[in-house]
Formats: sequence, C-alpha cells, structure tokens
Amino acid sequence: MGRSTDRPPLRPVAAASARGERGGGRRWRPVAGLRSVLSGRSVAGQVFVLHVVIVVLLVAAAVVALVLQVRRDSTQEARNRSLAVAETFANSPGIVEALDAPDPTAVLQPQAEAVRMQAKVDFVVVMNTEGIRYTHPRPDRIGRQFVGTLEPALRGEPVVEEIDGTIGELVQAVVPVKDGDGTVVGLVSAGITTERVGGAADHQLPLVLAAAAVALALATAGAALVSRRLLRQTHGLGPHEMTRMYEHHDAVLHAVREGVVIVGGDGTLMLANDEAHRLLRLPEDAEGRHVLELDLDPGTAELLSSGRVATDEVHLVGDRLLAVNQRPTDRAGGPPGSVATVRDSTELRALSGRAEEARERLDMLYDAGVGIGTSLDVTRTAEELTELAVPRFADFATVDLFESVLAGGQPDAASAVRRTALAGIRKDAPLYPVGETIRFVESSPQGRALAGGRAVLEPRLADAPGWQAQDAERSAQVVAYGVHSLIAVPLRAGAVTLGVVSFWRSERPQPFDGEEVALAEELVARAAVSIDNARRYTREHSMAVTLQRSLLPRTLPEQSALEIAYRYLPAQAGVGGDWFDVLPLSGTRVALVVGDVVGHGLHAAATMGRLRTAVHNFSALDLPPDELLGLLDELVGRIDQDEAHEEHSAPVTGATCLYAVYDPVSRRCSVARAGHPPPALIHPDGRVEYWDVPAGPPLGLGGLPFETAELELPEGSRLVLYTDGLVEDRRHDIDVGLELLREALSRAGDSPEDTCRVVLESRRPSRAGDDIALIVARTRALPADRVAEWPVPADPAAVAQVRAAVTRKLAEWGLQELEFTTELILSELVTNAIRYGGTPIRVRMLRDRHLICEVFDGSSTSPHLRHATMTDEGGRGLFLVAQLAERWGTRYLPAGKVIWAEQPIPGS
Repeated sequence: MGRSTDRPPLRPVAAASARGERGGGRRWRPVAGLRSVLSGRSVAGQVFVLHVVIVVLLVAAAVVALVLQVRRDSTQEARNRSLAVAETFANSPGIVEALDAPDPTAVLQPQAEAVRMQAKVDFVVVMNTEGIRYTHPRPDRIGRQFVGTLEPALRGEPVVEEIDGTIGELVQAVVPVKDGDGTVVGLVSAGITTERVGGAADHQLPLVLAAAAVALALATAGAALVSRRLLRQTHGLGPHEMTRMYEHHDAVLHAVREGVVIVGGDGTLMLANDEAHRLLRLPEDAEGRHVLELDLDPGTAELLSSGRVATDEVHLVGDRLLAVNQRPTDRAGGPPGSVATVRDSTELRALSGRAEEARERLDMLYDAGVGIGTSLDVTRTAEELTELAVPRFADFATVDLFESVLAGGQPDAASAVRRTALAGIRKDAPLYPVGETIRFVESSPQGRALAGGRAVLEPRLADAPGWQAQDAERSAQVVAYGVHSLIAVPLRAGAVTLGVVSFWRSERPQPFDGEEVALAEELVARAAVSIDNARRYTREHSMAVTLQRSLLPRTLPEQSALEIAYRYLPAQAGVGGDWFDVLPLSGTRVALVVGDVVGHGLHAAATMGRLRTAVHNFSALDLPPDELLGLLDELVGRIDQDEAHEEHSAPVTGATCLYAVYDPVSRRCSVARAGHPPPALIHPDGRVEYWDVPAGPPLGLGGLPFETAELELPEGSRLVLYTDGLVEDRRHDIDVGLELLREALSRAGDSPEDTCRVVLESRRPSRAGDDIALIVARTRALPADRVAEWPVPADPAAVAQVRAAVTRKLAEWGLQELEFTTELILSELVTNAIRYGGTPIRVRMLRDRHLICEVFDGSSTSPHLRHATMTDEGGRGLFLVAQLAERWGTRYLPAGKVIWAEQPIPGS
C-alpha cells in the first residue's frame, strides 16, 4: 500500500475543521477581513496593530529629534551670537576710555542700544569689575548688580551660560574689557532670551507635524494592505490557535520521551516519532505502510492494527520490554484510527537507579554548601569536608594544606603540606596522621594533582608504582589494609592552590570511576571557597591583632601618683577598637584615658591607633580634659572628611573617650568624657558610686562643648575606668549592667589587681561580642614634706632669697649635689617671671622620682627658647634651663601659667 497523500496529519484546514468549518473551508469576505484586521484578535490584526505602533513611535521619535535638534542649533547659534556681540563690543575703540569717563552710562548706553538693535540680541550690558551695570535695555536696571557668573571673565576668560535673568530665561556671554597692559577694567555681557531662541523651532513645528502626519498615513495604508494579504493566507486564525497547533505537532514528534504511533482506520501507519522508530525498530519509510508489513513482533503488530484499547500492555521487542497504551481517535467525532504510546520499562528501571544515585549526589552537594564553612577556621573547615565525605562518598578522606595556608598566608607550591584533617570509617588506617608534614613526590597522585591542577584517579592502588614511590613501606600497609582506590583533587580557589584532598575506598569493591571524579571535584571546589575565605579571614585577623597589640601599651610608665592595674580582653568575633593609656604629666600629675571605636577589624584598630597617638600629643600640651577632648573631636571630624573622599572608606562613627587627670599634691582629679560611660569611684570605706561627669557627645559630631568635672579624692580611693563592653549586653539594658558592675566593685578587695580580678570574674561574658578595657587606679598623695613652696615678690632682689631657701630645702632633702643646677634653673625662671610675667609669683619644688621646679606667675605669655647672638645681652636663660634640666615646659592655668623643669635625682 502506498503512502497516503490525501490526509496530511496536521494542517490549517484540519484546524479549521476542528472549529466546525467543514466542507471546503470558508470563503474570505473583504468586509469581514477588514473587521478581523481591525479587531486585533487574528495574526493579521496583531501584525497590523504592531506595524502601526512602530510607525507611530518612529514618526514621533523623528519629530522629537528634529525639534530638539532645531532647538539645540538655535541655542548654539544664540551662544555664538551673544559671545560674538560681547567680544566685538568689548574690543571696540573707545570703550576703555568710556569706562574711565565720569559718566560711563551717558557714553555707552546709546552705543550699546545701537549694537543690540543691529545684532538682534536682547541686551548688551557694560559693567565695572564689581558687576554694577552701566548700560541695560531697561534704564531702571542701570546701576544694579549683574546676574550671572563673573569670576572667569575677571580672570580674563570669556564665559557663556544659560541663566534665569532679570528679563527671563536667557543665554548670555560675559567677556572682559582689557586696557593696554592686559588688565581687566570692565565687563561686557550680551544675551538672547530663550523665547527668541525657540522661535525658529516653533515656526518649523507645523511643517514637521504635517510631514509626520503624511508619513503616518502612508505607512498605515501600507500596513493595511500587508495585513489584508496575511489574513487571507492564515484563514483568520488567531496566534494562540496557530501556536497551539504547531506546539502540539512539535511535542508529538520531538518533545516526548515515549514512542507515539498514529494508525489510520485502515491500519496504515500515519505517524511515528523518533522514539517510536527506535523502540519498535521501524524502517525509515514506515509512514504510509500497513503495520502488518513492518516486521513487528506478532503481538505488537496485532495490537496496533486492531485499534483496541490497551493500558500498559507489555510486549517483548528484541531485548526490550515495552509498555504500550492505545486509545481510538474516532471518539467525539474524530477521524477513524488509533493513537498508541510506547514506553521502555527496561530503561526506566535503569534510569530510576541512576536517578536515585544522582539524587544522593545532589543531596551531598547541598549538604556541602550548608555544612562546609560554618566557621572561619581553616582547620575546622577542612574537618567538615572530611566528615561530609565519609562514609557517603569515600571510606577515608584526608585534607593536606600548605603550612602557610594554615597561618593565613599565600600558599607556596614549593613547600611541604601538613595533614590538616582525616576522617574514616575506622581509626586504625595506616594513613599519615593529622599534623604530619608531608612532601609528595612528583609521581604520586597527590603530587601530580598539585602540579597539574586537575584531579587524578588511581582505580587500583596496588598497580600504581607512582603512588608506591611516595613511601614504599606505608603504601604496602595501606594496600594490605584493604584500601584499593584513590581520587586526589587539588584544592583550588581561583588560580591559587591551597592543598590537596584525597578520597580513599576500601569497603566497596568497585573502584572510583569518572563520574565520581566529577563529583569529587565539585565537592572540593565548594569546600575550597570556604577554606580560602577562612584563610583570608585568618590573615586579616592576624594582621588586625598584630596592629592592635602594637598600638596598645605594653607596659605602664613609672609614676608615683597612682597604683594601677588593668585588663584588656579582645572580642571573640574579631579585633575591636577599645584602648587605654596612662600618661605621666608635669608636676607629678598622671592622666588616665580610655576610649572606644565602634566596629571591628583593621579599620577600627587603625583608627584606635590614630586616636591614641593624638591623645599622646595633646597631653604633652598639659591641656585641661575638656580642651583636650575638643581637639580630639576636631581631629576625628577631619579624619571623617578625609575618609569621605575614599570610595571604600568609612567614617569614624561611634568613637568615645574619657580623659582624667589626677594631681597627687592637691589630690584633685578632673574628668571629661565624650559619649563614654561614667567612671566609678570606690571610696576608702568601700562605698561605690558613679561619678556624675557631664556626658558630652561622641567624638566627631562637633557643635557642643565638653565639660570638666573636678573632685578631691581621699588617699586610697580607687578610680575605675572601663569601656561599654563590660556593662552592655544584648540581654539587658545598660542601666542593669552598671548596677551589676557596682555590685561587683562593692565585693572587690582593696588592691587594684584584686578589683580587676573580681570584676572580670563576675562580669565577663562567656563569649564576648565586644572588647573590654578596664583600668583601676588607687590614688596616692605626695607627702607634705616633699613639697616646698615660697611666694616671690616682684623684685629682682628676691631672687637671692629664693636661692637661699632652695639651698636649705635641698640640704634638708639630702640633695646637695643638685644645689648648683637647681639654683641656676630657678634663678633664670624667677628672673623671667619678674621681668616678663605678672603677679602673683610663686615657686614650688617637688621631690618625687625627679626633682621638679615650678615657677607660677599671673601672665599667660609663653616663653620661647632661642639662640642669642654674640651681641645680645640676654636671651640665654631658657637655653641654660633646657641644657641643665632633663625636661622642661609650660603649663597654663585659669589665671596664669607655670614654667617647670625636671632633674633626675642621683641614685634613684
């Protein structure tokens, strides 16, 4: 039987018949076609609408572009004209003389108006260098300030700009008027208003719109003709109908993974897709032939030719078990015949097994994404990889990393590796243990993986001489243990090789295969990202810790005013910005400072170092606490301004500081704070209170002054300074933390060390989220017999009396060796105070670790060290003081100043 040609399987006529239009199709009528085109439901209608929309958009775009171009050209012409008129008038003869005339307006106004009318501009304005008009089209504007930019013209450069001036929106040019030597003596401006600039475009707009309308009409007519032709060819079908028809056709032939067979009512094979050809082993010319002529097995041929209903009827075709489902097509008025689907149940069983295996591998990769990299620790991340792989993928798994990677550094391919992680189904495997340093030979799978950057498969270790060359004795033990297959995968993050991962198999008899190599590579690739992140974090953390430790004080300076104990506890999450310092000042005074920079990492540590250095520098000026915090606030503000220009920099937000100065002579302590928690004070009787120090704003905000609180402290009092990490907690408010700290301080012993220990034992969290800095300082007083003070009258003869009193006091202190230098220092300082200072004048001498001489006077003028010339009669006093004293300086008081000098005490 030949191929049937009078019944195509699928065509538009069939679709039309399915819509009830049998008997030769339907006749296309012009009126109905036009309505269909305009309705937009058919393909032709949608093409027409789309064509018209595109034409409208193109025409509109062309109109807008033309109008904008005309307006742009008009504006450019206005700029050129205004600049040309202004330069011509500015360089015209006599304008410099007119500007120097007593009444420049009388001379220049007629000329400017004549030029304006002739050049067809809206104004020509002449003005002086201060912008005061000499001419203007409106006389009432003469003598007023010119509106526009004058600075470039005053520098000798013309400027053209578009502004909103006194006569509306305009384009104006300003050019300089120069005298003979090039000095700018005046300015000339010419301008045209926007209304006049857009006039040309407005006149052309009707013509442009008319041309656009004609183009639109012609394009619409052409689109209508094209759509009418398309409507005839598609028989009025809509796009959804045509798409569905061809989608069904494509799905039957190519998309389904089952064989599809359509048999006509007479048993002729009408259609068989590619899968049916493969499963039934049909010849290429099977369509159009009777199914009984296709050499099918008798059962399958009988079923297809009968057209009966069948559900999952199994037939043996060659070595395959085929499940056949068949349904007739003549139900609900369809054509006679049947449709059968053929499914290979043999392959389905194999596919189901492979699908289960693939699902398990996907689950493993998902678990790798979730379970590897839970911490930023290199060793722990490597252990997570081995724990995931055993026993789901391998019986044993090892991770070997370069030693520099463990420290956060860049891996060195020439160095040895260290076994970082090992996991297995048993603990007695003869593999290298954790911590062992290994140098793989080039022939080993691990060595080849590291050198080549690709995974290496050894399906049979017993037959791998390159692997045995690594360690013959250990290799024999491994093989005897039962390990028979290996995959070595380089641990790569981008272009960096961090180490190698080895997967070993012993229990399952099948060796690793190519698919498992791909799985191992994917598994290691995911772990490599986490290990590299941990390595980078380790490096950054080490750098930040090193930076922080280098910036914090390692030892406290020697001083006698305070007995100090301190603690610094870094946060568990990273390096923070908490800091503290102890700074000896002049006159046996000591400054205590505690600060906090919000945040963690290198930026916080670096900012902390900058602030600590600034406090060191500012404290050398002997400033009161409030003034020092004011300077520190300005510094942070400047740092923020500098950081604002950097794309990846962050401002210093949340920096706080507390600065306290204690004087052991007067036992007075002055404190100021910038957004920092208040200090705690433990009285000698054990009573604890928080010092009510005015709370200033955090550093860097500016605008508000800081205030200093001053208090006389009994000897033996303990001043407690701390950062907010000690009292703040997510579980409770800061007030609760302050109360808990008060309770801990009330239980502490007398010594500062005991106080620090008790506070940290009771207040330190199990996992600190912020740094903690704590200073406990117990006050001491300088004994009265170590302080000598004398008033000095403003008489040069009093210098001798001071020297005599100093000599007696030094003899009383047993410091006769310092008599000469001390008398000379005080003679020079007292003489300067009498000559240049103000009353009252006092001399004070303190014996501490050093001998300190201080001269008080009521003047605020500061002496300066200078080198006197050979002819100068004076000017050598401070130079002698600087040579004889170990240190000297000036300290300012609310009323006057103090010049001080320190000398070392022999034998101390």
